[in-house]
Amino acid sequence: MARRIRAKGLAAGRTSAQIAEEIHENCGPQFGTTKIKGHRLAHGIALADVIEQVRALFDRDAKAPPGIGETLLSAYESGLKRPGPEYLHYLCSVYRVEPGALGYDGPCICGHGHRMPGVLGADAKERAHIGSSSPRELLVHQQPETIPTPSDEEDENILRRTLLKLLSNSTQTAKFDGEVLGAAEGIRRRMDNILVSATVSPAMLDQWEEATVAFGRQYTTTAPLRLLCDVLLELSAVRSAMSFRQPIDLQERLCRMAAQLAGLSGMIMINLGDHRLARAFFRTGRTAADETGDRALRAWVTAREALVPLYYGDAREALNLAKKSRDLAGQTPCAAQAMAPVVEARALAMISGTDSKKEVVDQAKRALARARNAFSHMKSHEREDMAFGYTERQLYFYQGDVLTKLGQTLEAEVVLDQALDKYQDHIIDQTLIRLDRAQCRLIEGEVGEAIRMGIEAMKLLGPEYRTDFIMRPAVALEQSIKARDANHPDLAAFQEELRPSELAIGEGNGGA
Repeated sequence: MARRIRAKGLAAGRTSAQIAEEIHENCGPQFGTTKIKGHRLAHGIALADVIEQVRALFDRDAKAPPGIGETLLSAYESGLKRPGPEYLHYLCSVYRVEPGALGYDGPCICGHGHRMPGVLGADAKERAHIGSSSPRELLVHQQPETIPTPSDEEDENILRRTLLKLLSNSTQTAKFDGEVLGAAEGIRRRMDNILVSATVSPAMLDQWEEATVAFGRQYTTTAPLRLLCDVLLELSAVRSAMSFRQPIDLQERLCRMAAQLAGLSGMIMINLGDHRLARAFFRTGRTAADETGDRALRAWVTAREALVPLYYGDAREALNLAKKSRDLAGQTPCAAQAMAPVVEARALAMISGTDSKKEVVDQAKRALARARNAFSHMKSHEREDMAFGYTERQLYFYQGDVLTKLGQTLEAEVVLDQALDKYQDHIIDQTLIRLDRAQCRLIEGEVGEAIRMGIEAMKLLGPEYRTDFIMRPAVALEQSIKARDANHPDLAAFQEELRPSELAIGEGNGGA
């Protein structure tokens, strides 16, 4: 059937994109032919031909050969998998269309488009064929006022350019600089405007919710700036959908995603070292969460927000936010019930220092006991979610951190060893655990061992992770070592490990 449609289309002088739409419309209901497969059939080529074209484009851009093969492309065409941003960009390049024409929401990461003259959507006649377009395409065509303003497009293109640099194998590196900060703030501010002032399909919401959960999983394994670009582009798409009043149930789902994405952006900003933008994103997250009426979600955003003053400000403010989060959660079993007492215990430990009074030590340990009890009542899926839930390894890590700050080194080292054993894929937390273990050795008077462990921790840390957030405890360890033994022969080696990161802090901090 596809061959007949293609032959008639070519005879009539139609473009490949128009033929692909017709193939999808006619073959989709009967055979499940997806849009992306329709484009290959419209070109009359095999899977191997598409793979070779993608490889040629990678070679043209001086990139390593891609891992895409016929099996993976077939999975895309059957709808079992969705191509990532980079593969989607090159598939769009092969077919000379935008992601929506292939059945995927959102613009391409390149930001400049792939359409050629005569391709679908280039003129009014071709726009008549949008009957089978994706929900986001329909939203744009039916409601022209939702098309992004120039400032929207500018901010999104900045993030896409940064994302392309991070994806490429070129020597040019992306920086967490003023341009990226401005784009992040612009997207957040426009989301605020929508929240205080403001029809999307349920299928589109399902896709966005799945993407949000996926970003939460990537939080532990993806470099902060790389993930930030993806999260902010998704937040921008949700903001566009919220430009119009939706039915109550859909509006609530959008607000939930906005709260989660804004909260996740705040978490990434902490890792990148910009506490000002982190606070701003958490405020946006709280505004969105308040619209849902979900106590657990509101408590989660507040508990995450408490980490900003914990790392960059006043520990007493962190303590107050942690208590506020605990009150918001109430008796609802949720991640915040376990997270908030841990933040409370960490704040108490910071206020007291290692020369702790027994009363403060007891308060902190009681808070940790509440956290363990709440953790045991959490739902199983929340105990496996590092971003939107709270995991056992997080509980071990932060319990060890509290005990270290309280000077309870024997207990701390046991817990930190358990935590490190569970952290095999989270570079940032794994490094912080190693630095805590080094502090324990220093407190016990083993200066040489503390230095060795500090050097080992920093050697495992790639340059993309050496932000102000991760360097603060490393520099704090250096200062503690100098205070204990400024002439130790191994101190210079540790300082040498820290020195290259000073440039990274300047590039990545963005005025934090």
